[in-house]
This record gives sequence, structure tokens and C-alpha cells, in this order.
Amino acid sequence: MTTPSVDDSYLAKRQLKKGTAGWFLLAGLGVSYVISGDFAGWNFGIGEAGWGGFAIAMGLMALMYFAMVLSLAEMSAAIPAAGGGYSFARHAMGSTGGYLTGLAVLIEYALAPAAIVIFIGAAVEELLGINGPWVYAVFYAVFVGIHLAGVGEALKVMMVISGLAVFAILATAVALVGDFSTANLFDIAPTEAAGASEILPFGWYGVWAALPFAMWLFLAVEGVPLAAEEAKDPARDMPRGIIGAMVFLLFTALLVVVLLAGAAGAEMIGASGVPLVDALKATGSTTLATVINVLGLAGLIASFFSIIYGYSRLVFALSRAGYLPKALSLTSKRKAPVWALVVPGIFGFLVSLTGEGDLILGMAVVGATISYALMSVSHILLRLRQPELARPYRTPGGMVTSVIALVLSLIAMTGVYAFDPRAFAYTIVLFVVGAAYYFLYARHHLVAKTAEEELALVLDAAQDLDSAGETVTPSVKPA
Repeated sequence: MTTPSVDDSYLAKRQLKKGTAGWFLLAGLGVSYVISGDFAGWNFGIGEAGWGGFAIAMGLMALMYFAMVLSLAEMSAAIPAAGGGYSFARHAMGSTGGYLTGLAVLIEYALAPAAIVIFIGAAVEELLGINGPWVYAVFYAVFVGIHLAGVGEALKVMMVISGLAVFAILATAVALVGDFSTANLFDIAPTEAAGASEILPFGWYGVWAALPFAMWLFLAVEGVPLAAEEAKDPARDMPRGIIGAMVFLLFTALLVVVLLAGAAGAEMIGASGVPLVDALKATGSTTLATVINVLGLAGLIASFFSIIYGYSRLVFALSRAGYLPKALSLTSKRKAPVWALVVPGIFGFLVSLTGEGDLILGMAVVGATISYALMSVSHILLRLRQPELARPYRTPGGMVTSVIALVLSLIAMTGVYAFDPRAFAYTIVLFVVGAAYYFLYARHHLVAKTAEEELALVLDAAQDLDSAGETVTPSVKPA
């Protein structure tokens, strides 16, 4: 593997705006990544497993995500780089492991907005009667444009949109709590499936098939570390931000899963395309249902908007290190990664033209489960191979916690295959194509031979710019 030398100007042209995000904005970013999952999609898991079966699936996926978040909190504080999972794996498994992890995350983050914009189109059609490619193009253009204006402006807009979505969930919960009845949770008749009962009407197979739907309640929260280079104090802010986001998302997940089915019935919610709206209509809150129908669009936009932020930071980091074409990491005067925003946006728009939102989202979930397994392995290997690494935050339970995340992520991956074999196969094809690009070309053109060298270059460049009065230096140095 050869490593081209880089001069100061190379990294000077590839700097993000430091000191933009405190822990509260980071937590808001984590919520924004995920919040659309509370509005639709997850509820089809009730149709696969019944409420009791879905509750088990959700519990398992909540445990997986919480264990993974605790592992990511440690790694993001110790390795404050914009690549997130890629950067962690780069330190733990070298350039090949780092790239493959980054590739899996990139598949998830490049495809998820394409799926979400299709769902946005359906919501716009419900409200205004228009849909299709022009709607997709407008949303991509507007929200990529906001990100190009600068990260500070983008994160503030994201917080407002996310706040509207959270308000919709809380208002729905308050309206439904008086209609809650435990009997409504178990109104699906047991089938002849193995292990079927009133609590598990579709047996244990249903629990397995419901795992991908349960993931939708938390999918993409792992993107918070992608903002590490823009955090005010990575050692303090990254753990607080990602853990705070996860705790809040557990709260909203419990609200929608328990109260919607408990008020309107599990059978109805399991088949609904707009579960919050249908639950309110079923309980007589028709006026609020109309309001929530509008605010539900805010939930979709929040995730669409924030995942665009996530993919741009990942593409920026992979490009800056030489894994992707280096032009993709050039930043503007506002320190926005222009081509890292635009090129994946064009790709996502073209994918959205298929109109197959469920298939695209299934592919994103496959990429996610691959990355979760690799990030969990990264945490384990870093503990074993680099015990001296400075760790401002340490994961409770240590390697046991990341082993739990690893095992559950592999189980979740099999659930995706049960849900949609096409999504699984198409994602593997994308993964193989991306891996071939690395082995045939990219690995011979990396900027740094080691992860430590790469991080040192990034932090030194940031420090040089700080001396010139252009930016704020990250507070964590490589060990």
C-alpha cells in the first residue's frame, strides 16, 4: 500500500467548522435521525408478531442499540473524527476493516433518505395532492441547500423540525392515555403457528420476523459520532449527546408502542399506514388527527434532513483519507463539505425514482446491521489491543456490553433476510462492488498509513488553523 504525501493546503481545504455543537444539539441530532420511525413502519411488526411478540422484539432491539450506543460513546470520546464507525474500525482493524465498516454505514445513510423522501412524497400527496420525482427533487434540493449554508444553521433548523415531530408524539400520547385498555393489546386471535398463544399470536417465528420493524424505532442513532469534529468538547459532549438521544428515543418508542395499540387495538395499528393518525381517529380525536397528519410530515423531514448531514460527514471523512475520490472532501468557505452533500444526494434522488420505499429501507437496514456488528467488534478489539488509549468515557460493562450488541446485531441481520430476501441480496451486491473498488484502487491511494497518523494529521491541521484564528481545536488528542 502506498501513501501519498500531503501538504498543509490539502487538509486546510478539508476542515469542518469546529465548536458548533454542544451536547444538547448532538442529542437533538440523534433524535432527529430516528424520529420518523415513531410515525410509521414499526407498527407493521405488530402485524408480524402480535403486540406481545413485537414488545419482545422491541426489547431485544432496544437492548442492542443501548449496548451499541454505550460502546460508541467511549469510542467517539477517544477518537473524535468525523468518520464515526469508520474511524473507530480504522483504529481497531486497520484500513480494510475501517473501509468496510464505513461502506456499510454509507449504504445505510445513502439509501435511507431515498426511502424517506418517497414516504414524504406520499404524505405531501395526502395533504396537497401532488407526488413524484418533482417532489423528491425539491426536498433534496432544499435540504441539501440548507446544509450547504453551514452546519450551525443546519443544526438549528433540524432542532426546530424535530421539536415539531416530538410535540406531535407527546400530544398524541396525552390524547390517547384515557382510552388505554390492556385488552386492546391482545385483540389478535392466536394462529396455528408453533408456540402461538394470546400473547404471541404468531408464535416465536413472528418475533424473529418483527426484528427489522423494531429497529425502525432506533435506526440511525449511531450517526451522532459523525459530528465529533464539530463538537465543542468531544470528550464530554459526544457521550452525553448520544446517550441522551438514546434515552429520549426509548421514551418515545414506549409511548407509541404501548399507547397506540392500547387505545385503538393491536390489530388495527398493525395494519395502519399512519398509526398515530388512525389511533386518534379511532378514539374520536379527529381534529387532533388532522394536526398530527401535518406534523407527521415534520417527523419524516427531520430524519431526512439529519441523515443527509450524516452521510455528508461520512463521505467527507472517507474521501479525506483517500478511500473515496478526494474531491468529495473539499469544503466551502462556510466549512460545508460541498460535494459530499451533493453527490450522494444525486445518487439518493435517482434511487428514489424506483418508488420502492420499503425495499430501499430494507436495504438500509441490512447495511446498518453489518455496520453494527463491525462497530461492536471494533470496541472489543480496541479494548484488547489498545488498553493505553485515552478514554475520557468508559463503557459500563466493557467488552461484555459490546458482545451483547454484536450478538443481537447478527440476529437482527437474519431477521432482515426473513423480511425481504431481495433487500438482503441487493445490499450484498452493493457491498461487494464497494469492496472491489477498495481492493483494486483505493487502498493504494490512502493519505495516511495508520489510523493514528490520520487522526494526528487532522488534529494538527485543525490546531494550525486555530493558531490563525479560523477555528477551534478539538479538545482530545490521540493517545
